[in-house]
Amino acid sequence: MAVLPGRHVRTERLRTLRAEVADLRAAALAAEAAERERIDAVDPVHRGGATNLVHYLALRSRDLRPLQERLSAEGLSSLGRMEAGVLRNLDAVLRMLGDALGEPDDALGDGDAHEARLSANAAALLGGLPEDRTTRIMVTLPSTAAHDPAEVAGFAEAGMDLARVNCAHDGPAAWARMAANVRAAGAGIPVAMDLAGPKLRTGPIAAGPRVIRIKPERDQLGRVLAPARVRLVAPGAPAGHAGTPEVPVTDAGWLRRRAPGDSVRFTDTRGRSRRLHVEERDGNSVVLRGDRTSYLATGMVLAVEDARTSVGVLPAVVQAHRVHPGDTITLTADLTPAEPTSGDRHRVGCTLPEAFATLRPGHRVAFDDGAIAGVVREVGERSAEVEVTRAAPGGTKLRAEKGINLPDTDLPVSALTAEDRAALDSVVEFADIVQLSFVRSEADVRELADELDARGAGDLGVVVKIETTQGFADLPDIFLELMRRPKGGVMIARGDLGVEAGFERLAELQEEMLWLCEAARVPVIWATEVLDTLADTGVPTRAEVTDAAAGDRAECVMLNKGPYIPEAIRTLDDIFSRMHGHLDKKRPLLRRLRSFQRED
Repeated sequence: MAVLPGRHVRTERLRTLRAEVADLRAAALAAEAAERERIDAVDPVHRGGATNLVHYLALRSRDLRPLQERLSAEGLSSLGRMEAGVLRNLDAVLRMLGDALGEPDDALGDGDAHEARLSANAAALLGGLPEDRTTRIMVTLPSTAAHDPAEVAGFAEAGMDLARVNCAHDGPAAWARMAANVRAAGAGIPVAMDLAGPKLRTGPIAAGPRVIRIKPERDQLGRVLAPARVRLVAPGAPAGHAGTPEVPVTDAGWLRRRAPGDSVRFTDTRGRSRRLHVEERDGNSVVLRGDRTSYLATGMVLAVEDARTSVGVLPAVVQAHRVHPGDTITLTADLTPAEPTSGDRHRVGCTLPEAFATLRPGHRVAFDDGAIAGVVREVGERSAEVEVTRAAPGGTKLRAEKGINLPDTDLPVSALTAEDRAALDSVVEFADIVQLSFVRSEADVRELADELDARGAGDLGVVVKIETTQGFADLPDIFLELMRRPKGGVMIARGDLGVEAGFERLAELQEEMLWLCEAARVPVIWATEVLDTLADTGVPTRAEVTDAAAGDRAECVMLNKGPYIPEAIRTLDDIFSRMHGHLDKKRPLLRRLRSFQRED
């Protein structure tokens, strides 16, 4: 068989490539035709995004890697950044192939203005952009924001672009004050109200004794570095002295008569005689100090000479199960407080009894953000036996009110609870955006839309929070339902999603979600534990700074609560301002790198 000259060999390669790319284009158009009814049902502003999403899904149903390699070898686009405009990228490659073959195709289109459409969708939902960055900063408001306008103003001054109100806390009156404080803090800052969704949590565990321990700080030789301190307060006094444990007493008059230098005697819960000294007075409270460890309990007698009072009601000690690998946890619909255990069998309630109807042997269960994991071995009508497969070698504490994740179980509940429906009356009055938690299907989105329409709030922005593997798998259908409304977006809630999918898969899932959102031209909110250490302690970790920088690919990043939130906002603002010149979605921006330039 004769060997073709090199030029002819390359011509055949190019013709083969053109045929394969043309086949991809035909597949994309066929998928569009098959989904025409659903594409036509979306809001007109999303028609192009819905069409492009369908094209993208059609192409990503194939393994394109061999084709990508051969396109790159010919110096052509490898289609590696086609999310925003599938047909535009395919047509660009086809034009280049046609030109190389000397057979141009003038029938190929130029695609649509995808970048402008995504930006417009983001602005409609999330508000306009700051001057020097393309990613907005959403801040979760603490409860104090309801009565501290200066705190909210400080967030806005630091760089807050959106405010989030968590409807799982506080109530309508507090939400209204938060929203009013946001409006007063800065023109144009949207308010997003986050519906709590169904609560799948561990039930109560029996409380421990009402006792408090106070102890001095000692060095390695046992010498006292800082004395033990406790603040005695009047009955019913509100808490307000962070850092020093507070103990109520039953006699306010006894407390008022105390003066610095007084010696307070008592016998602690272990029968040890103890003596603490009044260090200072502060209104209706006094601070005691001592150099020995003491345990004080409700009803304990405190004496200064012959004057006596008693310790008031202390909070009960929070107790927990100590769970080890190989243990069995009985998950039950019975919410009677469970007695804490440290053996190999434990019982804990489940706040969502409907789960037992669809729970099956072999289904995975995770507790407390994945700190404990197990597999269902047996299921009854109102209970399930879970074998623990993961816990710390020395045991992990399982407390009440901790999250339960069932990644393999199709829970027969709506994402919209009765409490959420009641909260919607406030949401439509105060908010610009409603965020729907634990979205698992298009039906969840449709149900929320019906509730909003019934309240005359059809134009309210809607953000769906993807927190489950079921929601991730149904994302294309969720998008097409969401895009029936003019303003919509997606929150990648990486906490629960990481627990459900496994943290080793989280990076892969969040990457795929970013691709899909860009293909649909739907704005993204990047959430969960962004700069949490900085917000809590004032000092960030290296890992979370890198993670925060990766969030620049989203249209918005969410910060949680913490005492150092203004610092976290300013840090995030600085990170995004720096990344603004380097990255746009998946596309590197090749600005001049001054870092490596020698000064003349």
